[in-house]
Amino acid sequence: MQWSADRSRSAFPGIPAHPAGLTSSRIELRVQAIEFASRGWPVLPGTYPEGDHWIGRRGRQENGPMPVRRDWQNRLGTNPDEVTSWWEERPYSLLIATGTAVDAIEVDADLGRRAASVLRALGFPVPIVATPKGRWYFLTTSGGELCSELADGTGIRLHGNGSWVPMPPTAYPRGAVHWRVKPEVCAWNLPTSDFVQDALCTGRNIVDNSPENVAELLAAGS
Repeated sequence: MQWSADRSRSAFPGIPAHPAGLTSSRIELRVQAIEFASRGWPVLPGTYPEGDHWIGRRGRQENGPMPVRRDWQNRLGTNPDEVTSWWEERPYSLLIATGTAVDAIEVDADLGRRAASVLRALGFPVPIVATPKGRWYFLTTSGGELCSELADGTGIRLHGNGSWVPMPPTAYPRGAVHWRVKPEVCAWNLPTSDFVQDALCTGRNIVDNSPENVAELLAAGS
């Protein structure tokens, strides 16, 4: 079925078409959304910045991207034609709904770098997304729970059922969401949540991110 712009507007009404200057951003967002949808990752449009404000949803706005519809869980998209229609006119943020095909573990940039060093040392890179606000998201398969060591940590969150995460190239007022490690590096194969959590727990014990220090810590734990 061919999805039209009119059908898109009926699904996600609200705001006039975006200014022409944002065309390239909208196209980039649409291309990436189609890629995710083609791999079975449920995507949805989110609010987007205009100056320092987030627009695209009526009522109270968060300081960051959020689904444009309150009933977003009933409107997830994995059909590429449907997804294409959502980004025909507006540069919506690109969100992935977690809890089915993808989960994400959110940490601060410091712990993110440490865990990424551990994963590089092990030779098992995993997809990692970072935001301009210093938040890192490690993408995993769905269904895990945070271990007690991480659950007690400040600023650590597992995004599972009922949540979402922003994906590149979603714009922020001062920057854009970007890949720290692209999914192509691991052939789009997501790691288990437990595997990433082991790396995060190890990363919390690293004194610095030097290769020697990481190797020594991994050797001690083997």
